[in-house]
Amino acid sequence: MIRTLFFEDYEVGTARETFGRTVTEADIVLHAGQTGDFYPHHMDAEWCRQQDFGQRIAHGTLIFSVAVGMTASEVNPEAFSYGYDRLRFVKPVFIGDTIRVRATIHEKKDHPKRPEYGIVSERCEVFNQRGETVLACEHLLMVRKKTVH
Repeated sequence: MIRTLFFEDYEVGTARETFGRTVTEADIVLHAGQTGDFYPHHMDAEWCRQQDFGQRIAHGTLIFSVAVGMTASEVNPEAFSYGYDRLRFVKPVFIGDTIRVRATIHEKKDHPKRPEYGIVSERCEVFNQRGETVLACEHLLMVRKKTVH
């Protein structure tokens, strides 16, 4: 869906939530193959039984990638991703866990070098099916202004 929003249209405190998505063993295997991250924490069920979590865990980068994709349901032609800050893997995600994402606009500021743009920061929180935060980060958007002051 295309939805045009300018910097002035974003309101601090506005939030959106995604539907859930269940993380599968196939997700983990494909991510390992794409990234080359075959650490036993993700791939070796027997080894993991002897570790603190007792089972394989999804790659943090997998959960981050899936979460980013889950929030990308709208295309805004006046904005683009400027990057991510303060990325934290808070709790492990296991095979069979279902995650959802809440993205909340929490800050707006002028771009320091490009007056025709502003920076919108949305706090992204990823939750498991028990409502526990498993990942948190800030997504920075560079957004065109309607008017330049």
